Amino acid sequence: MTHDHSFSRPASVEEAAGGEIVNVSRRGLLGGMGALVLAVSLPRAANAEEAKPKAFGADGMPHGWQDNPKVFVSIADDGAVTITCPRSDLGQGVRTGWAIMIADELEADWAKVHVKQAEGDEARYGNQDTDGSRSTRHFFMHMRHAGAAARLMLIEAAAKQWGVPLGEIKAENSVVTHAKSGRSLGYGALAKAASELPVPARESVVLKDPKDFRYIGKGTLGIVDNRAITTGAALYAADKSFDGMLYAVVARPAVFGGTVKSFDAAETLKVPGVVKVIQIAPPSAPVKFQPLGGVAVIAKSTWAAMKGREKLNIVWDDGPNAAYDSAAFRAELEKAARKPGKVVRSQGDVDAAFATAPKRVSAEYYVPHLAQAPMEPMAAVARITDGHCHIWTSVQAPQAARTLVAGQLGVGEENVTVNVSLLGGGFGRKSKPDYVVEAALCSKAMDGAPVKLQWTREDDIHHGFYHTVSVERLEASLDEKGFPTGWLHRSVAPTIASIFAAGADHEQPFELGMGLINMPFAIPNVRMENPEAPAHVRIGWFRSVSNIPHAFAIQSFVAELAHAAGRDPKDYLLELIGPARVIDPTSLGDGWNHGEDPKLYPIDTGRLRRVIETASSAIGWGRKMPKGRGLGVAGHYSFVTYTAVAAEVAVDDKGAITIPRVDIAIDCGPQVNPERIRSQMEGAVVMGMGLALTAEISFKDGRAQQNNFDGYEITRIDAAPREINVHLLPLADYNHVLGGVGEPGVPPVAPAIVNAIFAATGRRVRQLPIRDQLKA
Repeated sequence: MTHDHSFSRPASVEEAAGGEIVNVSRRGLLGGMGALVLAVSLPRAANAEEAKPKAFGADGMPHGWQDNPKVFVSIADDGAVTITCPRSDLGQGVRTGWAIMIADELEADWAKVHVKQAEGDEARYGNQDTDGSRSTRHFFMHMRHAGAAARLMLIEAAAKQWGVPLGEIKAENSVVTHAKSGRSLGYGALAKAASELPVPARESVVLKDPKDFRYIGKGTLGIVDNRAITTGAALYAADKSFDGMLYAVVARPAVFGGTVKSFDAAETLKVPGVVKVIQIAPPSAPVKFQPLGGVAVIAKSTWAAMKGREKLNIVWDDGPNAAYDSAAFRAELEKAARKPGKVVRSQGDVDAAFATAPKRVSAEYYVPHLAQAPMEPMAAVARITDGHCHIWTSVQAPQAARTLVAGQLGVGEENVTVNVSLLGGGFGRKSKPDYVVEAALCSKAMDGAPVKLQWTREDDIHHGFYHTVSVERLEASLDEKGFPTGWLHRSVAPTIASIFAAGADHEQPFELGMGLINMPFAIPNVRMENPEAPAHVRIGWFRSVSNIPHAFAIQSFVAELAHAAGRDPKDYLLELIGPARVIDPTSLGDGWNHGEDPKLYPIDTGRLRRVIETASSAIGWGRKMPKGRGLGVAGHYSFVTYTAVAAEVAVDDKGAITIPRVDIAIDCGPQVNPERIRSQMEGAVVMGMGLALTAEISFKDGRAQQNNFDGYEITRIDAAPREINVHLLPLADYNHVLGGVGEPGVPPVAPAIVNAIFAATGRRVRQLPIRDQLKA
């Protein structure tokens, strides 16, 4: 079938005005095969500097947060519609979502729609980083226009062939019909003629009325990879295989910054199947996404490589972080949180409000390091032939992998191909392609032979890019009615910037904009401060990132203030949010705003109120609870989406916690695939429970103390809520901007749970994970 071949964009093709849709030359692109192929791109950024990829810029995001992505859409002679997806599918369903957006406007037969995964190539496809919950919201209107433009071109081709007016022709289910004459043609029969037509101007393309959508917003199609995944046919990184392939694992320094002083591989080389042992150099500064260094064992099987690694005799220099201790570092963070820090938002006079208030309340909240722990550990296959390195891997940032591999091998990027498989989870870990470089270096050491580099779960837990540890200190002054007159929040946490620049010890704008400085409460006097916090491990992206500690602290503190005021916590939270209004985030000092235009994406407190009201109403807020049971609620705005969680918690006489029911409400704007939104919210609840109850990475002598899922506990099926209800707040206007979905569900889960625990027991939880705190 012609829809499977790979294609490239000829150098002669210029972007259409505004950088929208280009009809790529059929002959130049497909070598004479009959097909219609469109290349779609987002408009260029107004500021050229903003569009340039950067390792780590002022906005705090890697590789250029400003998107300029492109996608190819083709219709082959047999009518197959192929969409090339440059973003990675981690289970969030982006491959399906993009197909839905285009197929609906194209009026394509869903059975004929195929998705091809793009390789890492930023020049061809634009920014390919799959992060920030933005792959759908940044593409929605552009994908619709692409599908509508292709549909119009097919109609024009039929009208020209039949000699009839455009208005008499209808396209539906991959067939173009002329009712008056009874003639019809399939898309495949028209693709060649349509490819010879000019692409219609954007203003001439009429999008469908949302009431006529067949796929968008319906949630009835499943996912394009569903059969392959459920039957085991889907390929992940560890599934790639070649005849004669070798296998590798790496012994890495247990302490971040550690190096190999010396090693003896004599016993390792005696292990049956071990072929070679090589040293991998430690990273240069700044570390970014480079491998940690160490010693790689290459063998004829993964098992042999692992047994050989056990026999390595390595003398390590633990380096500058050898004394890192979680408990001691927490005390340092708490000390910093109790002193003034860098002011990142200030309005009114907090000191005056505190000085005159009849009552003051303060609290400190702690969130430990966390590991992304995707179910599929990191793996990559590398093979070098004729000076060209081919990679097969599960990665969130294929272009970053390509660039890093090229640099480490000393070749041009054109000599590196990164083939992206499905991802068995990522949560930010697979946006850091250190493991891909390790595979390439091992292949190089074996004269280009194919090598599969595999991380174990222990490797993942011990050598990750961890979510930051955090201490959040909040203080508030209350008036006679218990309403805050002043609000002080000090957030102390090592920053992701620490892997990009020496001396980075303050949270960056994108971290501060995750629920801290853009806190929308109607409080007259507010000050946020950010004291310094050095990093002693690699800090990286984690699902919802700094929203986790900020939401946990703020939403827990609101419930504490409600108790101090003798008020219902849900009513008190809504009163703090205030009446429905639209807030320019820049007026709060948030110039990042999740990378979005504040005019298109202001903070809408009415939408935040609605998700809180929806979740709390659904769970039966205010109903009489039996002894040991309580309800808690929390709401949060992140990734330009509004979510709220209401949780029912039961605590028995021994302090054991169960969570029988959770209701989660989300307003993400227009919905492309509601079923995947529900799945993401259900997953967010289960993941958020794990963060609240059991998950923690602790360090002693610079070493992670957890090894596998016996120590780093995730929520298991027997502990998951028996009932998770997802409430999608629909926004009927599909011309409205979309919000994110993959990440916003996590932040309100933990505070809703601890607030419910207080309602059930009267005991306040201020540190995560809860573990046995209620059993003490």
